[in-house]
Amino acid sequence: MPKIVKLGNYIEIVPQNKNSNSITKNDVVGISIAKEFIKTKANLNNVNVSDYNRVGNMEFCYATNTARMGDKIAIALNKGKPCYVSKIYPVFRIKDTSILDPDYLMLFFKRDEFDRYARYNSWGSVREIFGWDELCDVEIPLIPIEKQKEYVAVYSNLLKLSRNHERSFGELQKLTDSFMDVMTQKYEMKELGDYIEQTDKRNKDLKYGVNELRGISTGKQFIQSKANTTGVSFAPYKIVEPGEFAYVPDTSRRGDKIALALNEDKPCIVSGIYSTFKTDNSKLLPEYLLLWFKRPEFDRYARFNSWGSARETFDWNEMQRVKLPIPPIEVQKSIIAIHHALEMRKSLNERIKALIKDISPVLIKNAKDLCSEN
Repeated sequence: MPKIVKLGNYIEIVPQNKNSNSITKNDVVGISIAKEFIKTKANLNNVNVSDYNRVGNMEFCYATNTARMGDKIAIALNKGKPCYVSKIYPVFRIKDTSILDPDYLMLFFKRDEFDRYARYNSWGSVREIFGWDELCDVEIPLIPIEKQKEYVAVYSNLLKLSRNHERSFGELQKLTDSFMDVMTQKYEMKELGDYIEQTDKRNKDLKYGVNELRGISTGKQFIQSKANTTGVSFAPYKIVEPGEFAYVPDTSRRGDKIALALNEDKPCIVSGIYSTFKTDNSKLLPEYLLLWFKRPEFDRYARFNSWGSARETFDWNEMQRVKLPIPPIEVQKSIIAIHHALEMRKSLNERIKALIKDISPVLIKNAKDLCSEN
């Protein structure tokens, strides 16, 4: 029968024995606030790890200190080979997994509500601790094991779907990159200046305002401007129409990357000091050119060919000298289609991840509702 119970009645500390000196640094892990084991960041040089705590398969471990964790608690379930953690981390397990499923308990731990509870119930003066007694005092909804496994299956299937999408990202990205590499071998490298022209359409009639003002990131995207525009006239700002590019000529403070973007949305405005241009769409598609700009090789080229004393700029003349392969339009469209498939999968995966984050609270709430009905 579903009921609300104290967690301490169903978990126990794992007894520890002094470990063998055969433990290597690769066996030692840390715990993240993302509720995962991670590669330790500790300096283990000349450290005796023989007294580190062993975390076996389907055993839990957590960091009791919550004072510097950003209102989250670092806790994880080991679902692989044994690993080792600092002896200050408690290691515990479920007494009877036929009554309480470890993965179901992790669903409970992954909720923001649990993080808030653990932080609120941490005590101490020098540092605040969520101790073993506090963990045992946590109340959980205990529902039939079959129901627990159903909830876990829902979560696991979403997680598996997300990971499958992420694996496909790499494959599609490699395919796109390989196509671009093939283009450089198959087609003559031509100067970009023969296929682009500058634009200089100003916002003189103030048709566009602060809502349309954009900055440009080194991630090759338009972003909301962070500039203080109080008392600023937008009349001299440049209008960037859909299908047109804008970039920041100054490259001296951008971490060896050039801030450049293609407007794939509604018209926007950018600072008058930015360079704006468009392509001859009958010969060069802007989406294909953007793929070329996104290559690390282009960032290195732009940085190397930036000139100046007070600040270095990649000016319009240098942009025109950029060389790239320009295949027939149909070939360009094929490469763009592969890239769009990649972007669609990324977008879908972001929605799946959002659902994964929300699903734990929903499932646990449903479990609590089942308990309240009985």
